Order: sequence, then C-alpha cells, then structure tokens
Amino acid sequence: MKPKSTAPRSFFWWEGDTLVVNILGQPSANRDAIGKPQGEQLKVSVTAAPRRGRATDHMVRFLAGEFGVSPSAIEVVFGRMNVNKQLRIEAPQKLPAQFRQSSPPDGVE
Repeated sequence: MKPKSTAPRSFFWWEGDTLVVNILGQPSANRDAIGKPQGEQLKVSVTAAPRRGRATDHMVRFLAGEFGVSPSAIEVVFGRMNVNKQLRIEAPQKLPAQFRQSSPPDGVE
C-alpha cells in the first residue's frame, strides 16, 4: 500500500538541499523577471520566444544567475515545451525574495 501523497501547498519546497519549484512561465515578455506566486506556481517571465523549448532554456540560464548556480544545476522535471513547469535546483547559493518566506537550509542566503 502506497502512503498518501503529501502535495505541497506552496509553489516551492525543499528535498534535502534541492529546491523544487512549480513555475508558470511567460515567454516573449518585455524583460526577464521573477514575478509573484500565483497559487501553487511562481510566475517567471522571459524575453525568449516559445519555440522548440528555447524559452525554457533561456529561463534556466536566467534562473541560474538568480540562484547562484550553473545552468547544469537546474533540472526541468516537466514542462519543457509548456508554460507549466517544475524545476529542481541543486544547492542554490542565494534565494530571490519570493522564497524567503520559508527557512532555507544552512549555507543559503
């Protein structure tokens, strides 16, 4: 028998030192920006057009800078070709303001 699912109530949660984030992407925006949480997703806007996953690739590079990690430390779990995404960010070195509502693991600003 499988245990009951404990679905997250926030747009992010921690699995050890890995940050898991649900994203609502907005391609073809005026600027790259992390927006406000919208329910269980965080709005992230990028300037790249939604063609063949290029907007998601651009988003990963943008978020890598925001979290102080290399792009290879960010895994797109699902949604590479969709506005609804889930990302896993391995050992972020810094956290944007939207994530500071919860205590980060030791060593993260």
